[in-house]
Amino acid sequence: MEITVGIDVSKKRLDVYVHPEGTLFSLDNDETGLTMLVDRLGFIQPDCVGMEATGGYEKLAAAGLAQAGLPVVVINPAQIRHYAKAVGMRAKNDSIDARMIALFVAATEPEPRALVDHETAALAELMARRRQLVAMLVAEKNRQGQLPPGKARLSVVRIIAALNGELAQLDSDLGGLIEQSPVWRDKQDLLASVPGIGDKIARALLADLPELGQLDRRAIAALAGLAPFTRQSGQWRGKSFISGGRAAPRSALFMGAMVAARHNTTLKAFYQRLVDAGKPKRVAIIATARKLLTILNAIIRDKKPWQNA
Repeated sequence: MEITVGIDVSKKRLDVYVHPEGTLFSLDNDETGLTMLVDRLGFIQPDCVGMEATGGYEKLAAAGLAQAGLPVVVINPAQIRHYAKAVGMRAKNDSIDARMIALFVAATEPEPRALVDHETAALAELMARRRQLVAMLVAEKNRQGQLPPGKARLSVVRIIAALNGELAQLDSDLGGLIEQSPVWRDKQDLLASVPGIGDKIARALLADLPELGQLDRRAIAALAGLAPFTRQSGQWRGKSFISGGRAAPRSALFMGAMVAARHNTTLKAFYQRLVDAGKPKRVAIIATARKLLTILNAIIRDKKPWQNA
């Protein structure tokens, strides 16, 4: 019988449930707690350990367990919520959440994938910080437009200048990280060979979608939230839509698709065919982003740059 483990992660604590034996225990979410967790799960030898993505609090545990050779999978919290509703579990606390994660893993048998290496993790952190800086810049520029001339406006101008300087430094750090790693540099060059994909989009995809080139086109589309879902019941058939997935790489792919729809001969023709067929432009650009992702996935998989048709 397979053994699955669910871990509910919070800032300070790890609540662990072992299925099917029903054991529940808690540890601190720190180096000491992680060492104890690795020892205990190493003795149990579970078939899969699942935990929710919780804004970064899961990083230490996931990395430590993976380093110890334990099969780890980080799960979208929405999937656990839907599963709990499906089995009629309305109550919610840390121990119940851990149990639901363990049961979800047992029921769905997700395939544990190797976690990103330390360079990928560092790149992801820099990209996350860059998005924060961009958001702060947008907020300050909005304030600047609302303020009359005076000291308050001058304060905003100084903050904008400082944020622009920090953003420039961060872009330099990102470039340096790419240049230091031959593997990253090669992947970036492969992605950037596609018209519509510049260095910034390539870096965002490398950081936030490290599975690129490792999964089939359907799985990678689902991971990025670009896989179409159809609502259907009997003879009634609703419109297809996209849902879930990772927001950051999806946004990067939308940007790339909009550029490619103008400047990439292949994708421009693909987009125009959809529009000419009566598809709304938003639907056409989503389909173009999905096709772009399929192309990029194949390029990284085959290690062959873009070639014009």
